[in-house]
Amino acid sequence: MRLSLLLSFLLACHPALAEEAGSDGKAGCLENPKLVSRLLITEPGIYENFLVDGKWEAGNRVKITAANVTLRNCEIRNATGNGIAIFADNVTIENCRIHHLLAGTFKDQKDAHGITGRWGKTIIRNCEIHHTSGDSVQFDPDRGSTGKAIIERCTFWTGPLPEDAAGFRKGETPGENAMDTKVPPDAKDRCVLVIRDSLFHGWRQPGQIGLLAALNLKEHISATVTGCVFRGNQVALRLRGPGEHGGALVTISGCSIDDGDTGIRIEDKLEGLRTDKIIFGKNLVREYHRPGG
Repeated sequence: MRLSLLLSFLLACHPALAEEAGSDGKAGCLENPKLVSRLLITEPGIYENFLVDGKWEAGNRVKITAANVTLRNCEIRNATGNGIAIFADNVTIENCRIHHLLAGTFKDQKDAHGITGRWGKTIIRNCEIHHTSGDSVQFDPDRGSTGKAIIERCTFWTGPLPEDAAGFRKGETPGENAMDTKVPPDAKDRCVLVIRDSLFHGWRQPGQIGLLAALNLKEHISATVTGCVFRGNQVALRLRGPGEHGGALVTISGCSIDDGDTGIRIEDKLEGLRTDKIIFGKNLVREYHRPGG
């Protein structure tokens, strides 16, 4: 009885959990999209309803070099390079479906990210990203920028491929993480990451790397994760403490974690972790893991 009351209270406080966090299932193109193999955005504005089919070419399939850009209702697919690369501030990616970005092979892992580039001031809203051989989102692979990124109402997932694609075979599961963070070695201010009301599932073995995590939060960042659902992951949240590029400062609240090996993995003597109202499911092997103390 007490457990039922507690769960009811948590779901009332965080309605995204009751509704099933994630995108609304309508991300992608509208009717009659414009078909292109690559999209270069060099001017501010709203760009909408593009079907970007990379035809298994490399390189950034959507490259944004202008500030004040909104990209919405698009689908980016079938490439051996990144889906969207951002090199400007004030960029919003909304209602987009990004999938099948596959570099290398299952045994020879190579990065192809869903969304990547600079931190800037980026919003990723109501997007679905799946089947990428790198990360769904990674900022900043070059460790050359600082800023803020917001991810809200998104679904990031991976799983066995339904058929052969690029260098991968049917049944193989591509990917490293849903989110991976990197910052400049000399960054004074923390990069800010806000993730809310999103769904993450499928980062589990057998995979391309030895330790698969939905969120790999590390280096000199301040991250807030609220109202999210993690399901079927080897590790839901991998939180990494002080190292060469600093350590993450993380707050987690109102999240649900189930059906996986580890809920929250705390590494390298992480400091300042704050957690509140986390629901750990009965199909989770362990709630917390602190390797190395």
